[in-house]
Amino acid sequence: MPQSVDQSLPIETRDQLVADLASGVKPADEWLIGTEHEKFPFYRDGISPVPYEGERGIGALLQGLLDSEMGYEPIYEGETLIGLNQPTSCGKFAANISLEPGGQFELSGAPLQTIHQTREEIGQHLEEVKLIADPMDIGFLGLGYSPKFSVEETPKMPKGRYGLMRSYMPKVGELGLNMMHNSCTVQVNLDFGSEADMVKKFRVGLALQPIATALFANSVFKEGKLNGFHSYRSEVWRDVDASRTGMLPFVFEDGMDFGRYVEYAIDVPMYFLYRDGKYVDVLGKSFADFLEGRLEGFEGQLPTMADWHAHLTTIFPEVRLKSFLEMRGADCGPAPFLPALSAFWTGLLYDGSSLDAAYDIIKGWTAEEREDLRDGVPRFGLETGMRKYQVRDVAKEVLEISDHGLKARGFKNDEGDDERLFLEPLHELIDDKWVMSDRLIDLFKTDWDEDINAVYEALEF
Repeated sequence: MPQSVDQSLPIETRDQLVADLASGVKPADEWLIGTEHEKFPFYRDGISPVPYEGERGIGALLQGLLDSEMGYEPIYEGETLIGLNQPTSCGKFAANISLEPGGQFELSGAPLQTIHQTREEIGQHLEEVKLIADPMDIGFLGLGYSPKFSVEETPKMPKGRYGLMRSYMPKVGELGLNMMHNSCTVQVNLDFGSEADMVKKFRVGLALQPIATALFANSVFKEGKLNGFHSYRSEVWRDVDASRTGMLPFVFEDGMDFGRYVEYAIDVPMYFLYRDGKYVDVLGKSFADFLEGRLEGFEGQLPTMADWHAHLTTIFPEVRLKSFLEMRGADCGPAPFLPALSAFWTGLLYDGSSLDAAYDIIKGWTAEEREDLRDGVPRFGLETGMRKYQVRDVAKEVLEISDHGLKARGFKNDEGDDERLFLEPLHELIDDKWVMSDRLIDLFKTDWDEDINAVYEALEF
């Protein structure tokens, strides 16, 4: 969901930052859905990671897409091709392809009206990428955590901001490098109609994020072996950088508004500035000082809106606020689970009665209970305890609410199916009492004879 504010505008007051977040307010008939997903590229022959360099590298894959007739435009950092933009003028979805630190190939989808369009967009993207990747014998895997390769074995992408982050992450957490290079997620970006609507959706999204984590959990492998978790990706995020991650207890406090999030965001230590086509190291320095013209090395200079927007991308809570809300808690999975996440959150948050029902579920939960859920779900998944119940029971109730919300939206495809169609994989999990993580563990121990390469062969997109 693109920012519309002039990026070169200097920031002279904090009110400008509040106004920037508030610029996302729009009427319900203009609410859209943006879906992003990452995936691991790998060489099929021998199952090995794909570096950026070389005739069959990720750089060549990007170049192949650029040279095709698919309408892509290049995104460079210096002379290095680091991403692609596909504008609407080419007659397709206005999406972007970007690279995560370990080569994870990311589609940042266009803001769309329906989940039917989301599925079409994902299918189109996978077809286009495979058209270039197949002759290079490159496949793509959708799991929440790299099942075979260590951080050291994983190629590093040549993006300046990632180089800075690699030096900083070990100083603030134990697993930051694992997050950067070995994790994959799918996330959904959603709109709000007012400040109060933002707060309500933010609270529901944060409280229920562990439920989504449990439903989509599949990251059970690490370096060729079982790791003891349902979602190791989610566990990794618990030890990345406490100053910019987590469940944000202040969101549930009285007085929560756009301004309160601004105060939180400017207190998060900075990573970098982007100047003259290069990333400049300001690791650990204060955005609040920057707002006062006192940033070390940049005394007398004020940040621009581009600096602010870049800073917002370095904050990683379970739900993130920009001029829209990002739901960030799910493992990436097989193709049917990508629109399923969009459907799950859209059904909960885009229908008023469903949002009310979801809020009724979570409004009495304490900060300690929310944190216990966040801490327990990575290891125990749907079996995590919640008061007298398990997360499975909460998930079943929440899915029914989402189902109602999607039915109320009434968007149907040509066959007459509404968006509830996309929740079917999740209903199957609940009704049949299986989860993807348990299924993968069972297959690994039996059919796959503990051969980690079989994971790639079975789950390739």
